[in-house]
Amino acid sequence: MRERLPILQLGCLLLIASPLLAKEPPPLAVGAKAFTESVTLAEIATLLGKASGVEMKPTTELGGTRVLWSALKSGEIDVYPEYTGTIREELFRGESLSDFDAIRKRLAEEGISMTDPLGFNNTYAIGVKRSLAEKLNLKTISDLKSHANLTYGFGNEFMDRADGWPSLKTTYGLNPAEIRGMEHALAYRALAADEIQVTDAYSTDPNIRQFNLQILQDDRFHFPRYDAIYLYRTELEQSHPQFVARLKEMSGKLSDEQMLALNQEVELGDKTSAVVAAQFVREAFRINVSVESGGLISRIWRTTLDHLFLVIISLFAAILIGVPAGVIAAKTKLPGQIILGAAEIVQTIPGLALLVFMGVIFIRIDLPSIGAFPVIVALFLYSLLPIIRNAMVGLNEIPASLQESATALGLNWSARLRLVELPLAAPLILAGIKTTAVINVGYAALGGLIGAGGYGQPIMTGLRLNSERLMLEGAIPAAFMALAVKLLFEKTERFVVPKGLRLQEE
Repeated sequence: MRERLPILQLGCLLLIASPLLAKEPPPLAVGAKAFTESVTLAEIATLLGKASGVEMKPTTELGGTRVLWSALKSGEIDVYPEYTGTIREELFRGESLSDFDAIRKRLAEEGISMTDPLGFNNTYAIGVKRSLAEKLNLKTISDLKSHANLTYGFGNEFMDRADGWPSLKTTYGLNPAEIRGMEHALAYRALAADEIQVTDAYSTDPNIRQFNLQILQDDRFHFPRYDAIYLYRTELEQSHPQFVARLKEMSGKLSDEQMLALNQEVELGDKTSAVVAAQFVREAFRINVSVESGGLISRIWRTTLDHLFLVIISLFAAILIGVPAGVIAAKTKLPGQIILGAAEIVQTIPGLALLVFMGVIFIRIDLPSIGAFPVIVALFLYSLLPIIRNAMVGLNEIPASLQESATALGLNWSARLRLVELPLAAPLILAGIKTTAVINVGYAALGGLIGAGGYGQPIMTGLRLNSERLMLEGAIPAAFMALAVKLLFEKTERFVVPKGLRLQEE
């Protein structure tokens, strides 16, 4: 009986602990592209999921089509709004997908399903200011061929899409004197300031009315239909059937006019996409949903914590790797040149390009391509050069007489490094870390492009909505954080470095 007692006790312990050891299912991640309509549709899907009893995690404003598509296939997100024209012309370009059944069959090969069309067609369009259209008698896209002196400004994605500028210029024989790629939201500002004269737009874009644009007739029928749908991982039909059923109920719920009205409420009515989505769900589904609308202070606090997380983790990792690498660079010739050269090469890569490049690589090796992880890795790589270089210079500038004195005292190389050389090089090493920290505060804003949060989130949203208030909501705290980091390291130097060794004595 006594031999059985420990076994019974162990069994009871496991029985009691089993609820604690049970792993909670992860929330479903809803993605969206970096424009208002996509964000609003994603918020609608999020609310429908919550109404179905599913924990949801919105991960919006993730950039272009390829970012969302890759994240969906890898399982980093579970659902996002898309358009049939984009599926045909961008995701599966060159394949003959003549109807919805063909699209569904092709998507199924990737483990992805789609809902029926939501009811509206948000096709591409080419617009000019109405005053210019009247002056030059511009009515169709073909009319632009006679005015090659006009400056074109298109969204960055449109510049590269198969159904965008590359094929548009071929279809219509356009050859403008100047063409610029830019963030789509900024194109309207440039158009209003006459910096550009022609831009791309969406048929449900409220900026068409706001900026009084004339949409030119697509007289050669270049642009296909862009029926809005939801793409979702097929496995959700088994794991979350109620949510998928709700998602499918969106079929036919939104006309062109209704979607335009929702977009206008967000961009012109000073409402958030979440609030507008909740209003739509209440009216269309008779579901009583609500959204949390935190105040300015709570929003800044949340983005500050996210931003600090990105900066602190990347900086700490860079210190752990950068200081030893700087020591190696100072003590060895060929390895030192390789280390410093590699860090310099990374520093020359534009931040956005590095994020995109890492996203492509991470997808192939099954690592997260959106969220905090790729941003932290990018910040870590950018942080290495100042730390490595300053550590190397600080060690190389130590007078030979001091090193000889340390050797004469019988110190071996490790003791000499720890007790003499690193303390003497500490001012320059700290200066490199301080420079890196300040730079990281700025670079971390790029996290807003791939759902990492931080100050980049309100900045990107402000760009999308043409809201200076939202842009400042991210920019001003970022500036204060950079100043606070600088002051923090200056205070740290007073405790770590003896007064006589400081770079700037009091």
